[in-house]
Amino acid sequence: MVSRLFTILMLASLGTLAFGADSQLTLTYLGTAGWQITDGTILILVDPYLSRLPLLPDASSLTQAENAGRPPVDQSLVVRPDTAPVDAHVQHADFILLTHSHVDHILDAPNIALKTGATVIGHESAINIMRGSGVLPSKLITVRGGEDYTFGSFSVRIVPSIHSALFNKHYFQSGIIPPSVQPPFKLGDLIEGGNLAYLIRIAGHQILAFGSMNYIEREVAGLRPDVVLMGAGESRKEIYDYAGRLMRALGFPAIVLPTHWDNYMVPFDAPQDKNIAALQTFVREVHSASPNTAVIIPKYFDPIAIPPHRR
Repeated sequence: MVSRLFTILMLASLGTLAFGADSQLTLTYLGTAGWQITDGTILILVDPYLSRLPLLPDASSLTQAENAGRPPVDQSLVVRPDTAPVDAHVQHADFILLTHSHVDHILDAPNIALKTGATVIGHESAINIMRGSGVLPSKLITVRGGEDYTFGSFSVRIVPSIHSALFNKHYFQSGIIPPSVQPPFKLGDLIEGGNLAYLIRIAGHQILAFGSMNYIEREVAGLRPDVVLMGAGESRKEIYDYAGRLMRALGFPAIVLPTHWDNYMVPFDAPQDKNIAALQTFVREVHSASPNTAVIIPKYFDPIAIPPHRR
């Protein structure tokens, strides 16, 4: 097991070398479910969340060192973005794709959109948050799932999806965040509001991006991405044959990049050894269903070059 972990970590740290330096497409992990995707011309962000707030009840398990003196946040408290990591790591964006409206997916998106002038794509709840935060209507595209839009050199198919099965399958939210929403937002304001996945076609590749540990099998069946940003958190274990059904539905993609697997309530420089070790089960699940799929555990802010796609 130790040898297998070392091999996977080496692939992550040597992503460019492992897959060839001539590729134009790079993907960079921003933590939580956040990604940067670029072909060197267009830059797309998916669920960019860098604030990493200590959220209750999970924050109650953090050590004093992990918490770094930050006050925990509950549903009744106002949540404010931490602009320092955003300013350090996000200088430009052309598009922001939002899978849903929970705090760990959307809190930093208004600031990033206002800073970069990016066009934001999301469901009604997400767009209401963006509009209420002052993002211009001309920069907002509301979708519901099923749309397939082209934007010059790339296109995106919006795929209806569902959220992770949290709280031992007792999680359920059906509400829509209203157009009247205004900052400052309380944590309880940022409900799911709907759920989407995105099939991004860029630089000869197809990337299927999920924001949760769940999917609607009939909505993804027949898609043929070569790269899947696949939810790898513990709640995936609540789903029947999670990796197997998805790998078969997608025709056994070449590359899987686990997403939403880290402890996103601690700063970026905090150790993630426990979460990386836990990912070994996820890697085995994917390889059991799709032995030829490469699973790469990404490092924060370390670009991974994707080779030319051949299927």
